[in-house]
Amino acid sequence: MKISRKNFLKLAAAAPLLPRALAGADVTPKKVEKAAIRGATDALTAFITKTTLASMPADVVAQGKRCLVDGFGVILAGSTVKGSAIVRDYVRVLSAKKEATGIGAGGLMTSAAHAALLNAASGHAMDYDDTQLSTTPDRTFGLLTHPTVPALAAALAVAERQHASGAAFLEAFLVGFEVECKIAEAIDPRHYNSGFHSTGTIGTFAGAAAAAKLMNMPAVQVRHMLTIASSMSSGIRVNFGSMTKPLHSARAAENGVVAAELASRGFTGGDDGLDGQWGFFQVFGGGVDLDRLIPVLGRPYTILNPGSSFKPYPCGSLSHPTMDAMLALVTEHDVRPEQVKAVRVRAGSNVLDPLRYKIATNELEAKFCLPFLMASLILRRRAGVREFTDEFVASGPVQQMMPRVTNIFDPKIEAQGFDRIRSVVELDLIDGRTVVQAADERYRGGPDKPFTPAELRGKFADCAQLTMGSARIANAIDQIERVDRLADIGALVRALA
Repeated sequence: MKISRKNFLKLAAAAPLLPRALAGADVTPKKVEKAAIRGATDALTAFITKTTLASMPADVVAQGKRCLVDGFGVILAGSTVKGSAIVRDYVRVLSAKKEATGIGAGGLMTSAAHAALLNAASGHAMDYDDTQLSTTPDRTFGLLTHPTVPALAAALAVAERQHASGAAFLEAFLVGFEVECKIAEAIDPRHYNSGFHSTGTIGTFAGAAAAAKLMNMPAVQVRHMLTIASSMSSGIRVNFGSMTKPLHSARAAENGVVAAELASRGFTGGDDGLDGQWGFFQVFGGGVDLDRLIPVLGRPYTILNPGSSFKPYPCGSLSHPTMDAMLALVTEHDVRPEQVKAVRVRAGSNVLDPLRYKIATNELEAKFCLPFLMASLILRRRAGVREFTDEFVASGPVQQMMPRVTNIFDPKIEAQGFDRIRSVVELDLIDGRTVVQAADERYRGGPDKPFTPAELRGKFADCAQLTMGSARIANAIDQIERVDRLADIGALVRALA
């Protein structure tokens, strides 16, 4: 099979560094693939090295600050959990350098790479961080990343070490965010469907791009960095519901910093980390849609279109519309726990497969267990940080309620595609009634129903109150919201540490 001259010229126009001689030739698919994917590597290199905060639209900068409010909040909250404490102890023993700060509970100074590791581990520990949105039905919602934390953690660590300005930090964060999201959109969905966790694998490029931007690395080093990052990319979905899932985000941020550090010292990688038969796209995903990457880097920025969603609950985002549906049922019909006979959750494989635990035995499994999430809302009409504890999960009422919840695969919902989270909750009552609620595809925290500024600040305060008082919380929010005016990012770090 031959690629058409028209389609190849389209690729060549989008990637001016491609060999133009190929455009007039009768090119085999193998040769076209190599040239086209090399164009992706070149496009990312150019974007990382040339993009500036001044060139970004004002609404991109504004949305970036909203992501920082959410991201810093979940880092502070996540710093209090057991898994983060284990990572913190590991870092404390491992590194004697005092370059950057692990913020939140038990904060400490360590190397930039280890600070990135620690803060990103905390940021994903509660599964409370934001989620990238799909643009088309074939892009499984879960395929895409939790975009803020890997870019934020890497950028913060390097920026603090270099005493960079808040504007430089924000610029690096936004570059890393965009690189991460566009790679996630472009790679073949087989990447996620075969078991890779994109926040860990593709988040590595976010950390690397953010670090490279702050280090002002030249293009030749950025190209090597992308290849190094390709080899350091890791994370598989079997770890959902364990402490290792947050480690994916942590390693993404740390490995991104390490890739940039090595490349800046002259360490080399292959010529094109993303291209060809042995490049990242082919090896990790079996292919790539370059139209989702080369011509659209920063045009528009993913942070705006389609955007990301902020989580109203500290658990897997694929459950949130279903949880809101259950909350609506129990509140509108004033359902008491003793009235519940049975619950059925109808959904497609994109929801049911990742939320794989039938009965949760601890709070980590509970984040990926629809029966627990339904039980929590029935019992307490809440599912917040105070419900995601081992004690509540193991309690008698929860353990007795979970078996009443059944997950049902619905082929009609499946046929609608995976760009939205779709489900239906059916609640059988002991008096014989059945009440039904379809999940609202315009879920809370998403672009269609975004958090108001007050709601976003409220989420930050709820997270931060685990580590600081109200006066410090107010100061921290103020510092984040005017980050681009800070002469030294250290002022923000001190407000959060």
